[in-house]
Amino acid sequence: MAIVFFRTLIVYFALVASMRLMGKRQLGELELPELVVAVLIADLASHPLQDIGIPLLNGLLPIIVLFCCEVLLSGAAMKSVKLRSLLFGRPCFLIENGVINQAEMKKNRFTLDELTEELRNNSIMDIALVEYAILETSGQVNAMLYPESKPVSAKDMNISPPKNGYPSIIINNGIVMSHNLKLLGRDENWLKKELKKKGAGSPEEVYLLMLDKAGNIYYAAKEQKK
Repeated sequence: MAIVFFRTLIVYFALVASMRLMGKRQLGELELPELVVAVLIADLASHPLQDIGIPLLNGLLPIIVLFCCEVLLSGAAMKSVKLRSLLFGRPCFLIENGVINQAEMKKNRFTLDELTEELRNNSIMDIALVEYAILETSGQVNAMLYPESKPVSAKDMNISPPKNGYPSIIINNGIVMSHNLKLLGRDENWLKKELKKKGAGSPEEVYLLMLDKAGNIYYAAKEQKK
């Protein structure tokens, strides 16, 4: 009995430590590779608890190996856009400019019932109010209302605000998202001028730069290493 008790404690703390080191995420926020690792770890951890004849190390070693693989892949994915897209996929527009993107809905096997349910989870009851709805790589849907339909909005004040469009990431942790740059009708020369205005010598010095169709820019420089 004591052996089972202490085995359970050791496996429990090993699981908590590994999941904690993988990052602060709820189950619904796990990316696909992370979810696979979490399921495998949970299954492997149960084996030495169910059969005390199995050496405890045989249960802990695969957990450590899976944890190391996850950390290495996550680290590599942070530095490579292509690898990140391959492992985690890319966000996609289910609704763009108020129009449901049926091709993306079909591609992601996302039904209208699921879409309306996700909108209700965002406190949106009328799909006609939605300008953009994005299916994130975690499976969650985030929605953006038309400017005049937002709570305490310009519509209530009889003002017609300009449409700024959905902000796109131009620089992600030092990496230029060339596809987004072209979609917004900008080029490398424009980017160099904007970075110069912000006091950045190169994209590697930028943590995040976002741009919308109205030309509004959000800029965050990388923090200096201590």
